[in-house]
Amino acid sequence: DTAAADLRRIERDLHDGAQARLVTLAMDLGLAKEKLPHDPHTAAHMVGEAHDEVKLALQELRNLARGIHPAILTDRGLAPALTALATHCTADVTITVDLPRRPAQAIEGITYYTASELLQNITKHSNAHTAHLDIWHTHHHLLLHLTDDGQGGATTHHGTGLTGLTQRLNAVDGHLLIHSPTGGPTTITAQLPWR
Repeated sequence: DTAAADLRRIERDLHDGAQARLVTLAMDLGLAKEKLPHDPHTAAHMVGEAHDEVKLALQELRNLARGIHPAILTDRGLAPALTALATHCTADVTITVDLPRRPAQAIEGITYYTASELLQNITKHSNAHTAHLDIWHTHHHLLLHLTDDGQGGATTHHGTGLTGLTQRLNAVDGHLLIHSPTGGPTTITAQLPWR
């Protein structure tokens, strides 16, 4: 279900974003080509605008590709990827990653997206000033532990974010534990199989 939802999101993002921009770009270049023999000044201006559109389309495609699987995660692993994520969080996030080696690619990806969703929730809902994200390895599991000093009230009963995380973790026999009383603090622990 999660994979199907992700594919629908990617298809929608491509259709509404880069694809529509590229169709417009093709039409603009066609008009510029027609104007070139008779009005080269206008044609040159249109080509300049098309060049700007290409840059925007490339940026949209890069952003979409990052959403599928970030290059920094593939190239450098969880610690650098999570550090990059934390720069977009409104809270001051401290990150500790203590892993003997990289986990299986699927587990690493799920860990990344779990952390991403949790950090986004801090920005959107918690009003937290500080957060601590710790990831470590036990004999058979990878554990992710996030605490923040926000207003609490995080639950799987409202919205889709934490519910989606729970389903994603359940798909690999993982677990999501939430302790978030009203008034805070919030503590969320995700347990994933190491392999």
